[in-house]
Amino acid sequence: MLRIKTTEAPPLRFLFSHPAHLVACGFGSGLSPFAPGTVGTLFAWASYPLLRGVMADAELVAVLLVCYVAGIFAARRTGDDLGVADHGSIVWDEIVPFWLVLFVCPPAWAWQLSAFLLFRFFDIVKPQPARFFDERVKNGFGVMADDLVAGLYTVLTLVVLGHFMTGFGT
Repeated sequence: MLRIKTTEAPPLRFLFSHPAHLVACGFGSGLSPFAPGTVGTLFAWASYPLLRGVMADAELVAVLLVCYVAGIFAARRTGDDLGVADHGSIVWDEIVPFWLVLFVCPPAWAWQLSAFLLFRFFDIVKPQPARFFDERVKNGFGVMADDLVAGLYTVLTLVVLGHFMTGFGT
């Protein structure tokens, strides 16, 4: 077990020491020394078109579900190996929920930028029940769940914004 500070990125060799670490650390995006959660979310935004471009809706939903479940196990293993359940370098919990947000978000640049900013806001602020998962569920499920809640708040906010911007559906 590698014991490091929550704010300290693990060494690059840690990333390749187990497949779960590579996934949980967002293929290296979580090793950013500055704002790894934001960098992980940017990785999600940049990589989403690659997923979207090769999959139909049903296939993409299935892949997102598999990635989410795999993330529970990868986050748990990586957190255990780092000695911190929700270490800052674990960013798969930002990546998969943000892919889900982008799946339901209009493809226009302004909508996606709004989605990014809203997701980061909700991930940082952690409104309930995200805060419950973050503070009380110290395992892979808790790590993934609080960001899924942030994603759901983001989608809800985008729906409300879209409703107002379209003149209440008229």
